[in-house]
Amino acid sequence: MILSKTPLRISFVGGGSDIASFYKNETGAVVSTTINKYVYVAINKKFDDKIRMSYSETETVDKVNDLKHNLARETLKFLKVKKGIEIASIGDIPSGTGLGSSGAYTVGLINALAVYKGITLTNEQLAEYASIIEIDKVKRPIGKQDQYAESYGNLNFIQFNSDGTVAVDPINLSLAKRKELEANLLLLYTGKREFAEKVLARQNKEIEKVNKKKIMSEMVGIAKLLRDELRKGNVSAFGELLHENWLLKKKVAGGISSPQIDEWYETALKNGAIGGKICGAGGRGFLLLYAPLEKHVKIYKSLSDLQPVYFSFEEKGSTIVYNQ
Repeated sequence: MILSKTPLRISFVGGGSDIASFYKNETGAVVSTTINKYVYVAINKKFDDKIRMSYSETETVDKVNDLKHNLARETLKFLKVKKGIEIASIGDIPSGTGLGSSGAYTVGLINALAVYKGITLTNEQLAEYASIIEIDKVKRPIGKQDQYAESYGNLNFIQFNSDGTVAVDPINLSLAKRKELEANLLLLYTGKREFAEKVLARQNKEIEKVNKKKIMSEMVGIAKLLRDELRKGNVSAFGELLHENWLLKKKVAGGISSPQIDEWYETALKNGAIGGKICGAGGRGFLLLYAPLEKHVKIYKSLSDLQPVYFSFEEKGSTIVYNQ
């Protein structure tokens, strides 16, 4: 048996500029981090030639093409695994909540299958293959940031170039500054899940408009500015830039936020938050906030209907934690 462990990610600023409709014309960039919440994928050789999958459903089929799970089906086809395998997955956080779970699943499955086949992959190859499977094979209307963030791990500035290449540039903070940044972040679960393909598809079309491209360009500028401020150790700039990015993000396409999200966000600001955003593109999932640590209790009380999720940054990307 082989078991992979792949971290989820939080995208802070620049999200949407990793979509081809933007970066093919203008360089995209995001600042994101992986966190200590994971997707685990286990694979095992099956005693017969069938393919068995266990996730929210259980499937047993004779041929790869018969699988309903599109990410697993296309990954098995991509890596030419045709029969005699079992795949099971489990996650620390529900899928469809804006923390990159599908990307983590795909990266983790590729990582495990590569070991199964005796193939050595670099982080770049792992991310590239996951992007091909999700975007080109499954036709999800998404960008590349999740696959690269979760393959490499760490707090990064990730740049998306017009030729399709991606550069992952770590943002190295001192231990004290890293702890300060972690301590000032709050993650609150709204209790709502939604797979955001419709919103992302609409966002893809909106980005093609001149006025929307200008907004995205401003968000890329914020990503570069946040990278520079963090490298100077100026963690205090984080909240304001997060807030500025969120105001711009909501202008890109409808459905990114909702009246309820806006109400929660305004309540957080009134109680000491400096900035924040909703994770994901469907106005659902997790509300991320930045606030001085001494304001957290007040914010938690003001948003008592939301569930806090405590986390820290994860430096490692997808790893193999068991290989029999």
